[in-house]
Amino acid sequence: MPPKTEGILESALYVADVIRAVRFYEKVFGFRVISDFGARGCAMQAADRQVLLLFKEGGSCATQLPHDGNGELHLAFAIPAAESMSWEAWLAENGIAVEEKRTWELGGLSLYFRDPDRHLIELATPGVWSIY
Repeated sequence: MPPKTEGILESALYVADVIRAVRFYEKVFGFRVISDFGARGCAMQAADRQVLLLFKEGGSCATQLPHDGNGELHLAFAIPAAESMSWEAWLAENGIAVEEKRTWELGGLSLYFRDPDRHLIELATPGVWSIY
């Protein structure tokens, strides 16, 4: 049996414009920058012990541990079921189109929309997965 993990600590998105991406995640989610990597990108606190890394596309290739990515990726953020209507209103108020609203077999709800780099962002309530 493998040693235990404590979940995902950080996830990364690769973006064309770091400042634009930071402004989006600050405004829409209230995330805050906790570490600035200069032109390479930054780290944002997404929740307690959860970090969203925003890297400039192509900006990490010259670092000690090179990694990079591109294309449209997917991230899901957990929200309380009681907040789903508030989130729909908040997204509309900020001019963000919900591409899909789906109710899952276990009763959970997902709202899907795009960030400025066309990454597919999901807001998910309990009941999306058997473990959530």
